Amino acid sequence: MNKFLALLLILIIAPILGGLYGILNDQITYTISSEYYTKFKFIQFGFENWGLGKNIGTENIPEIKLRNPRVGASIIGFLATWWVGMIIGILLGFVGLIHKNGKQLFLITIKSFVLTIVIALLTGIIGLLYGKLFLLKSRPNWYFPENLIDFDRFILVGSVHNFSYLGGLIGLIGGITYSIRQKKKYVE
Repeated sequence: MNKFLALLLILIIAPILGGLYGILNDQITYTISSEYYTKFKFIQFGFENWGLGKNIGTENIPEIKLRNPRVGASIIGFLATWWVGMIIGILLGFVGLIHKNGKQLFLITIKSFVLTIVIALLTGIIGLLYGKLFLLKSRPNWYFPENLIDFDRFILVGSVHNFSYLGGLIGLIGGITYSIRQKKKYVE
C-alpha cells in the first residue's frame, strides 16, 4: 500500500471513528442525565425542526420528546464529534507520513487514533470525577434550562463533555508522540 492510499483511508476512517466515539460517549451521558438532552441538546440541535421530536414544554421553556431518545443521543454524539475525528485524523495522518511506507503509516496512525480515543474516554471519566468533587459543591456559571429538575446530573454530563474535548487534545498529543516514537523504533 502506498502512502497516499494509506492517508486517504485514514481520512475516511477518522471521522467515522470520531463519530462512533461520540455515540458511545453520548449513550453513557444520556444514562447519567436524560434532561441534558431533552432540555438542552435536542433543542440545541433543532430536533423539533428536523421532525425528530415534539416540544412537550412551552415555546419559552422547551423540552423535546423523541420516540427513541437514545437514537437522538446517538445522532448528537456523531454530529458533535465526527469533525473532531476528521481533524485528529488529518493531523495524525500527516505526522504518519514520517513512516517508511503506507502499511506502517496506516497501522501506526490507526493505533495512534485509538490511543487518542482511549485518552479522551479516560479524560471524560476524570471530568465526571471532577464534576462530583468540585462542580457539584459550587455550581458553575453555565446555562441551565429553566425547567431543569436534576441540576447535579446535568452538571456531571456537562463536565464529562467538556473534559472529553480536552481529552481529544491531550490524546492527539499522545497519538503524535506514539507515532514519532514508533518511527524512532523502526529506525534503530
